[in-house]
Amino acid sequence: HSGAAVTDKLLAAIRAGHVDLAFRRWTAPRVKGGTRLRTAVGLLEVLSVEQVAPSALRADDARRAGSQSLADLRRALAHHQDRPVFRVTLRYAGPDPREELREQVPDAAGIAELTSWLDRLDRSSSTGPWTRETLALIDARPEVRAPELAASLGRPTAEFKRDVRKLKEKGLTESLAIGYRLSPRGQAVLDSDGVRRERAPRAPGTALPRSIGAPATRALRAEGLRTLEAVVTRDRDELAALHGVGPVALARLDEALAGAGLAWP
Repeated sequence: HSGAAVTDKLLAAIRAGHVDLAFRRWTAPRVKGGTRLRTAVGLLEVLSVEQVAPSALRADDARRAGSQSLADLRRALAHHQDRPVFRVTLRYAGPDPREELREQVPDAAGIAELTSWLDRLDRSSSTGPWTRETLALIDARPEVRAPELAASLGRPTAEFKRDVRKLKEKGLTESLAIGYRLSPRGQAVLDSDGVRRERAPRAPGTALPRSIGAPATRALRAEGLRTLEAVVTRDRDELAALHGVGPVALARLDEALAGAGLAWP
């Protein structure tokens, strides 16, 4: 709790409304009231941040922070005792707006605006134009690991990922458990060049959560399971027996299914 990332389980609890507090040891507040944070489950809004005395913590604080007990919360705050404790009040603020944006196919004016933005990115790049090449590569090779995509372009992986994040901000790409794919919005922008492209149909449904990890994702894909809706057509114990689908991946699937309103048979 001294500054570690929020776990997927805790994020799911915040989204469900079971958790609305976090306690951190910081030298100074790292967030402020009104801040919205992007997470794996959507947006979290910071409602307030206040310094508190560790001795003032109570069992209700622990429960609202997702700890099993006050003792557990105190243990989590045992490190960095030279730093003050801050009480952060949180709430789930809805899905990441980029998710909705990805499905919005722009009209001619919108495509013109986006292509102008891509042109500006290309002109400002010290390594030359990259936007259309990157969009076309992701389109042609969806669900392929970033290092492989970067290597095919002769680019460092970190630099390639940074550029893909820029495209993601505009809703043009989507990050998957392994690799990326173009969104309908991204496809429309890429196709505005008039080139005819053949694409396999997108699997309808909710994509597998990135949090399950690459081994579990590969195992499920090998079974033809690429969406949460497909996962729940199979028995949980059957999937647990697959190599690569361990307890952590199953727990993450449980959380994702609950968030999507789905359940195992």
